[in-house]
Amino acid sequence: MLNSHQPARATIVDVARAAGVSRQTVSNAINSPERVSPDTLARVLKVVDELNYRPSSAARTLRHQRAGAVGTELNAVTDIPSDVALPFLTALTLSAPRHACHMVPFASREAFPMLDGYQDMVRRRLVDAFVLTDTHPADPRPDWLEQAGIPYASFGRIYDDSSRVWWADVDGSAGTRTAVAHLAECGFRAVGFLGWPAGSAVGDDRRLGWLDGVERHDVVLGPEAAAPQSLTEAITAAEVLLDGLAIGDAVVCASDVLALGVQQAALARGWKPGRDLGITGFDGSATAHLHGITSLVQPLDDIAEHLLTIVHDQLAGAPAPTQGTLFLPTLTVGASTVTTSTKGTP
Repeated sequence: MLNSHQPARATIVDVARAAGVSRQTVSNAINSPERVSPDTLARVLKVVDELNYRPSSAARTLRHQRAGAVGTELNAVTDIPSDVALPFLTALTLSAPRHACHMVPFASREAFPMLDGYQDMVRRRLVDAFVLTDTHPADPRPDWLEQAGIPYASFGRIYDDSSRVWWADVDGSAGTRTAVAHLAECGFRAVGFLGWPAGSAVGDDRRLGWLDGVERHDVVLGPEAAAPQSLTEAITAAEVLLDGLAIGDAVVCASDVLALGVQQAALARGWKPGRDLGITGFDGSATAHLHGITSLVQPLDDIAEHLLTIVHDQLAGAPAPTQGTLFLPTLTVGASTVTTSTKGTP
């Protein structure tokens, strides 16, 4: 039963009356803020917050002929399937109804993000906004989207302009520091690193966490190597890396695919992962789960919710966030690392 004392939901008339402006000015402040003077805009938005006014999403959709959809490009940078692309799309799809929208995935055959797919989606009015993935230096998408007035949010930092704050990312450096701390606690002596080739912003960040973690904890700095996101090349790089390590040492890896390469190289020389060699991955993927690899799990559900909130706020004309947001990964322990009490047992 409804509470008869529950206050009625504020209407646009209530906001207009309280702010001393017309209904059209309130509508402009929410939907086309560039049409309103800064002082008037600030006054109206303050009243909107005070009255907790929320315009009808259905009415906005009809008024602006919006698609009620958000586009996202799949596997934009690499032709090697990502461990997190499908789980992240799933997280976005589950979160979208809470933001009165649905997701429209699309893909291209280009190695790096091109604008053709985005321009086509906008031209055909299939989406109102985008969630970007696989951002990287010299990414052309943020410039074009902003010039076109298309709202967006990014899974990954926008590297070329720190003033662009419409992003969320996983704190890779904090993650690999956590991995080193775990390996130190397990009693491994030296900790090496298998990362991606230099120039990967994400990979470089994860490498810095390894270096910082080794410096903070009572472990020896081990050798490092690099390989692209390819199991075959990861095994080859790991074979060389393990030549500089011994039983009782460990390797922090920038991804679960790389960690699987280390695991396979260790098994080939008769070393048992966990007992003889500690191995950690990154991404918390099915690959890590299936092979018992300790890994750093990305909070994809929280990231998807945060990014769609940013998009929703942009469409409603709300103020931009003041900064990007870093999410901490969590360590899930598998058989590839062991505790001090079990280390060295058969």
